[in-house]
Amino acid sequence: MYVLLNAVRCISDIFLFLGGAELLFNGVKEHHVTLPSQSEPWDMKQLLVWIQQNLLKERPELFVQGDSVRPGILVLINDADWELMGELDYQLQEQDNVVFISTLHGG
Repeated sequence: MYVLLNAVRCISDIFLFLGGAELLFNGVKEHHVTLPSQSEPWDMKQLLVWIQQNLLKERPELFVQGDSVRPGILVLINDADWELMGELDYQLQEQDNVVFISTLHGG
């Protein structure tokens, strides 16, 4: 789907929250999402804001810190560490799989 007026098309992606991160999202691990069209391409920084406003149900301090994910949250984009993909600057593509894994667990 394309939108006129120089808007970028909608993007459909899958987001997974694992390793305990799903508890912040009502226990739902897999989210199939169509992001709304906007004038600029979606990047990870914008995605994190969208996730906070639309998916995150409780305790945002356990998921985000400032503009990024908090330490202890591993982010994979299409099975690659997001550090290799440009982290917050990575521009989302149609059918990307983005996985957020909490690596910190109580004992």
